[in-house]
Formats: sequence, structure tokens, C-alpha cells
Amino acid sequence: MTVAFPPKAPPVTPHPVKTERHDTRNRTHHTNTGVRSVHTYRPEPHGLFVSRPFQRHPRIRHWQAHLLPAHNLVVCHYDFHHQREHDYYLDVALISVQDDLWTVRDLYLDVVLREGHSAVIVDTDELIAGHAAGFITHAELHLALEVAHRTLSALSAAQFNLHTWATSQGVQLDWDAPHGEGAPPSPAHA
Repeated sequence: MTVAFPPKAPPVTPHPVKTERHDTRNRTHHTNTGVRSVHTYRPEPHGLFVSRPFQRHPRIRHWQAHLLPAHNLVVCHYDFHHQREHDYYLDVALISVQDDLWTVRDLYLDVVLREGHSAVIVDTDELIAGHAAGFITHAELHLALEVAHRTLSALSAAQFNLHTWATSQGVQLDWDAPHGEGAPPSPAHA
């Protein structure tokens, strides 16, 4: 019997770690593509809530996120112009804060959640390529893997319900309704 393996994906070109800064005093979000004004920065017991529109983006109109330093996660909710691609996107990251400046160092891996249905870890190829190129340390590689798999397991145990998962982590995630849009799925709808 011959075992057929799927064809290998083309190699990923390594790219440096994405580092973002949130300047809560000046209400600005600094990314690799520029500086954007932020509609809402709200300190929370677990971290920081962020809400801002996306200007002239082909797919996304609005973004909300909770920065969770103790969990090494940024829990994101996007409002899309068209069909919803996912409910939540959890970035694995190192998050630090000094005075009014929050720094997010993305560790490549993400957990994509379809509320009440499923969750998957994505961008493992980027993590491996980034590590091979020396963009992250061996310790950061292990941290990213541990956080992603721990989060996926906890989401599975919570039946892929973000509210149930957050409660099990001792975190309350409150979301704003973006201008002219509905709020993210609430626990009652999950």
C-alpha cells in the first residue's frame, strides 16, 4: 500500500516580526503601514480595548481588539464590507506597556475562531520561516506554540464560544457597536 501525501506548499518567504505601538495619550495606532487615529482606547482590568475604523481597506471597515498581556493574545473582531470571514482572530503576541505606550510584538501564529463551530491555528509556516531567519528566538518560538495550542484547547473545551473561553480565563471582553454596524456576537447568540 502506498501512502499519498499532499503536495508540499511553496516555501514561505520569511518576514520580520510585525511590531505595533498604541499611543493611548495621543490616540494613535502605529503599524508597519503607517499611523492611524484611534476612536477608542479603554483601559480594562485585563489589558486594553482598542476600536478604530479602517480607511479605504478593500475588505475591512472597522476593527476592535482586546490586548491581553497576561495571555500573550490580542483578541480581534473585524467588521467586513462583505461576507464575514471569521468571528474572531486571536493574535499570539508579546505585549508590553510603559506609561501610555503599549507595544505588541506579533509572534506569527494566530487562532481563527468561528463562534460556536470551530477554531484553527494558522501561519505556522510563517512562524517556522521567521525562526529560521532569526527574526524570533527559540524561546519565542516555543512561547508562540504553547500559547496557540493552549488557547485552541481551551476554546475547544468552551465549545468555541469566546465569552465562555474568556470567562474561564478570568477575563471579561466588552465590545462596542461600530458606527452604523451591529456589535460582535454576544454570549446570548453564541
